[in-house]
Amino acid sequence: MSSRKHAASVSHSESTIAELRADRAFAVEYLKSAMEELDNSEHRAVGLLALRDVAEAYGGLGLVAQEAGITREALYRALSPTGNPTLKTLLAVLHALELRLSVAPAERTVSHA
Repeated sequence: MSSRKHAASVSHSESTIAELRADRAFAVEYLKSAMEELDNSEHRAVGLLALRDVAEAYGGLGLVAQEAGITREALYRALSPTGNPTLKTLLAVLHALELRLSVAPAERTVSHA
């Protein structure tokens, strides 16, 4: 029998959450990038799941829900792949994470006639 120990396997999600927790600047960029997908209905889940990852990294969904003034179940639904959070919920969650919503000009696509 080998005396070599194997490292415990960590899921991709757990690894991502640990990285987000360890590096706030990375967490902000991760979320900014993913949130750009919210206006694309085919990719909306990417933004919602990224927000969920950041919430998990910074206190967990229970604490973030409490800070946002909503139930944990409502937060789970809002940040699920099929979630459709209201602006009020989105702002409350961002506020609980000490983040804010920001607006930037959309990139224009050049159409050739």
